[in-house]
Amino acid sequence: MSLSDIARAVEDQFHRDSVPVLKRQGWRPRVIPYDGYGTSAPAQPDPTAQQHQVKAGQHSRSSRSGAHRRPTSASRGASPSSSSRPAPMARVLARMVMRPQDAPAEGPLFRSLPDALPITAAQARSFAMTGLLDAQRGWRLFIEVPVAFLPVTVRVGRASVRTRADRSGYIDVVVRDHGLEPGWHEARIEAMGAQAVAAKVLIIPEGPRLGIISDIDDTAMVTHVPRVLVAAWNQLVKYSSAREPVPGMAELYSRIQAAHPGTPMMYLSTGAWNVVPTLRSFFARHGFPSGPALMTDWGPTNTGWFRSGIEHKRTELRRLMIDLPQITWILFGDDGQHDPHIYGEAARHHADRIAAVAIRRLTATQQMLAGGLTAHPMGIGPEARALAEADVPVVVGADGYELARLLPRELLEASPRR
Repeated sequence: MSLSDIARAVEDQFHRDSVPVLKRQGWRPRVIPYDGYGTSAPAQPDPTAQQHQVKAGQHSRSSRSGAHRRPTSASRGASPSSSSRPAPMARVLARMVMRPQDAPAEGPLFRSLPDALPITAAQARSFAMTGLLDAQRGWRLFIEVPVAFLPVTVRVGRASVRTRADRSGYIDVVVRDHGLEPGWHEARIEAMGAQAVAAKVLIIPEGPRLGIISDIDDTAMVTHVPRVLVAAWNQLVKYSSAREPVPGMAELYSRIQAAHPGTPMMYLSTGAWNVVPTLRSFFARHGFPSGPALMTDWGPTNTGWFRSGIEHKRTELRRLMIDLPQITWILFGDDGQHDPHIYGEAARHHADRIAAVAIRRLTATQQMLAGGLTAHPMGIGPEARALAEADVPVVVGADGYELARLLPRELLEASPRR
């Protein structure tokens, strides 16, 4: 048995022993919901309108024969036929943990005073909860006792699924044929011994469209990851309000969404699920579009002491390609970790599904903090080679403002109506 297996067994035993002790102290299972995503059912076409569309399409093709347009926007790729479309799905994510019965919904919190005095009771509650969540120190987010293998029922629209949490208390389930329209909806999660909660799920419309996938650390938010000491300071010690947004990134994402209505926003990070409540507060404060955050879990696994951040991103990218076949993605990352290499691989294997790759170029100091001596600045190393081999637009800039100047115009401007 390897050392990581021993550590995993010790961790599991500690959690099993802790649950009954905490129950005797009045703690109960609590469901911590995360944002999910899904697809909607295709609209039933009007046969009369469909005939007109076919005729118009034939006329359009004959009048433009020989013309070629490089497909760099959401128009790339034909939609699958209705007979081959899978049933609409919703991916629901949550974690089962032990909490005191009177604990706030999203973590142990420090006391904090609002900047301005509230006028109404509702404002007082909003100020208090926001201030408490913003003021919490990151290390308290990581003190969790998961409830392993807890029976859970997930209800989305007209469909439901029964499952069990995994050894770390997580559920990651797909509910099909939910019957929901596009937009934000709530999935109901019911766990044995816990109060039912609602998890937000973004149902994405049918049809070709753009989508945004963004790294978080050093792409949207300055945290100097992955250097161990700096990462520990930012993730475990510093106040969440001390984190800084990368200039221009929130505006860039919002501009793309404004130009292409219905563009989903996905955040992809090697950070731990425990920091999601703090991320929600950070994104809301700095004007970032809302969207599911696909994080990972820290701790020993059956393959090593820690989960592979590279493999986590590869796996989630592949899953998004499969779950959302109608979307062509713009990938945002930075050159401080492995984003160029991972995105280059994705672009080589799924060139028709990638509209562009945008890489934030870190400063020399940020490069040192982010990767130490192993960092490969853009222009050398396997990261640059991976992107050079990708047959998609690739831009590199210092912040969101420079990336906006370099990205193809059709990604930032609304398509003309025809």
